[in-house]
Amino acid sequence: MVTIPESASWPRRILALFVDWFVSTLAVIAIVGLDEYGEPGSDAQFYVLVVYVVESALFTWLLGGSFGKLVTRLRVVPADGRLRPLNPLKALLRQVMVALVIPPLIYRPDGRGLHDLVAGTVTVTLDTFHELSPGPRRPER
Repeated sequence: MVTIPESASWPRRILALFVDWFVSTLAVIAIVGLDEYGEPGSDAQFYVLVVYVVESALFTWLLGGSFGKLVTRLRVVPADGRLRPLNPLKALLRQVMVALVIPPLIYRPDGRGLHDLVAGTVTVTLDTFHELSPGPRRPER
């Protein structure tokens, strides 16, 4: 039987989402300009969603978490607890499901949302991540 690592708290995960969304918004404003971003009916609002999905999927695949997750000391790991790179398509699928909003709201008692179940992942704290990491242990604080 596989032991799934304990999920990070929802408030911290929501904070990471806000950080990601803020940074994605700033990136779009830097590209299209503030006037275009604020224009009624502008596609810039949709661009924020695209930037968020691409950024979070790419960072999750390469670094183990989106920019917001890294800043809030969270990591996305395989649910079986064995640390290995995530499949890039699963990382993308996971983030598309997060963007759809409903999948993260449907979750199990262990804190894993539908997006995590589909991707076979779990969001953990940095301390839990270090406990899963092979090699020398970090000194206790």
